[in-house]
Amino acid sequence: MSSIFTKIINREIPAHIVWENDSYIAFLSIQPVNPGHLLVVPKKETNYVFDLSDDEYKELMMTAKSLATPLQKATKAKRIGLSIEGFEIEHVHVHLIPINNSGEMDPHRVRQASNEELAEMAEKIREEIKKLGL
Repeated sequence: MSSIFTKIINREIPAHIVWENDSYIAFLSIQPVNPGHLLVVPKKETNYVFDLSDDEYKELMMTAKSLATPLQKATKAKRIGLSIEGFEIEHVHVHLIPINNSGEMDPHRVRQASNEELAEMAEKIREEIKKLGL
């Protein structure tokens, strides 16, 4: 199995990566529900979130939590919603979605973002991540 996320991790296809370490990577969704919609992905390709070991699961959630604050600051959202569904791409990923009202996490609200929009948002998020020293 070689998911589109593995291709992003291996730099085989481009993405607006905002943060990564040895185990995880975070990049903007090209079809965001709201601007700033971030995907947090383990570099180890695993299909189903509950197939992760306890330590991997905890680390994924802690990584998502640590990225929520800079994402919220960059987007000026009231909250950051979290979603894990895992049907479209067979590689565990957490959606961090800036939200201001209930109902905004509906996946039917996605739209295609331009490369310029994504680049601008990625830079804002990176600046906030850098401020926090992540």
